[in-house]
Amino acid sequence: MSFDQKANANGDIIEPIVWVVDDDASIRWVLEAALEDRPYIVKIFDSPLIALKAYDEFPPSAVISDVRMPDMDGLTFMEALHELDKQIPVIIMTAHADLDTAVKSFQSRAFEYLPKPFDIDEVSVLVDRAVKRFQSGGVKRVKRSPKAEKQPLNIIGAAPAMQEVFRVLGRVSQLDVTVLINGETGTGKELVAQALHELSPRSEGPFVALNTAAIPRELLESELFGHEKGSFTGAHSQRVGRFEQADGGTLFLDEIGDMPVDLQTRLLRVLNDGSFYRVGGKSAIKTNVRIVAATHQNMEQLVREGKFREDLLYRLNIIRIKVPALRERSEDVPLLLRFYLEKEARGLGLEEKILSKEVTKFLSGLPWPGNVRQLRSLCTWLTIMAPDKTVYMDDMPLELQHPAQDDDDDTAGDNWEKPLRRWSEAFLKSGREGLHTSAEQIFEKVLIEVAMKASGNHRQKAAVLLGWGRNTLTRKTQALGLDE
Repeated sequence: MSFDQKANANGDIIEPIVWVVDDDASIRWVLEAALEDRPYIVKIFDSPLIALKAYDEFPPSAVISDVRMPDMDGLTFMEALHELDKQIPVIIMTAHADLDTAVKSFQSRAFEYLPKPFDIDEVSVLVDRAVKRFQSGGVKRVKRSPKAEKQPLNIIGAAPAMQEVFRVLGRVSQLDVTVLINGETGTGKELVAQALHELSPRSEGPFVALNTAAIPRELLESELFGHEKGSFTGAHSQRVGRFEQADGGTLFLDEIGDMPVDLQTRLLRVLNDGSFYRVGGKSAIKTNVRIVAATHQNMEQLVREGKFREDLLYRLNIIRIKVPALRERSEDVPLLLRFYLEKEARGLGLEEKILSKEVTKFLSGLPWPGNVRQLRSLCTWLTIMAPDKTVYMDDMPLELQHPAQDDDDDTAGDNWEKPLRRWSEAFLKSGREGLHTSAEQIFEKVLIEVAMKASGNHRQKAAVLLGWGRNTLTRKTQALGLDE
């Protein structure tokens, strides 16, 4: 990437200046080393106050700043910089990522939000983009929303996968765009949807939620769009649907993948022109609603199977947020346990429980198929049933102490990561190489054999169970020698 070279009054070439501001010496050293070969001057500061004093002598084209610093926090520092020049792009770094910081960073006009630990190459690309944007004058001042000081919902997470969720939420919080939330059951998709609403300009309007999978097909159309009196048997009075209830606010459509195809057509029409008809109605009703949808299903797979309209997916999938499963962010388990043990004790009026180190370590290693919902249920059970303030392994529910055993192995059926880890360690100790290649072949061979058995050796059905196309299954079976 090339940069514009500007000259001062004497004709000397002026290179772009990049500030790195962080009270952590190791971070300053890493960033300085990473950027030293870039076509700009790097200035290092351990204090925002010292950096501001250097503005006249070394005005920056881009700034990388930490959030938590002793004499001034990064968001206040960014505001001070923008008082000097509103065009300066600021990249905010933090090792303490949370939803509140991410949202406030973007509402305070941050160029980008960068959770620690970060990838050095990613930082270099970001700085290049920021300098280029500054030189082109492309950083525009955005009017700060009056909702910036409102406390967002408490979504807990320090894992990198959750930091990405926070970053996207911060990006889109003030934008009136349709959002699709993907995630397994129990991961907290509705909580993310509520956060999108609470942080948006529509927060004073209603938040209306509808689980499309929980409503019978014959009633779902009326639930969404309402009906007129006498429009069908049992319609004794006019009914206002969820679209009208959510006017001026947010309509959350949970499990959108289960919506019947004919209703998908009506939903697409509402998204296109903002109007609809009640069941049995003759007058179009205008509505001003932001749609946030959620599903645990693979939407692209549903489109391929003809179960979901491709054009509707395009309209819903403007911004997609992937909420990670709890097993994908196991470092968050102790945080969530503390939060829900306190919450449940307060709600039930009981003593708050404290987990022993052994229990915390044990729970952090579980696969949590029910995700956060399962974890919260356990916290409720422990709050009620654990006899003492401190919870030990003997106090755990029996199904966790003695999980169901696999027929062919002495390991819990759901927790295959531990035997995989043991196998991987033994593989490397034997002096062999190609760990991933060997494991992948074994992994796919087992999955194919199980799927073929479950489908009665019907290849097309087995491909569907695996989430593959038939050609992919054929290619894999041939490569693994299973056809023989």
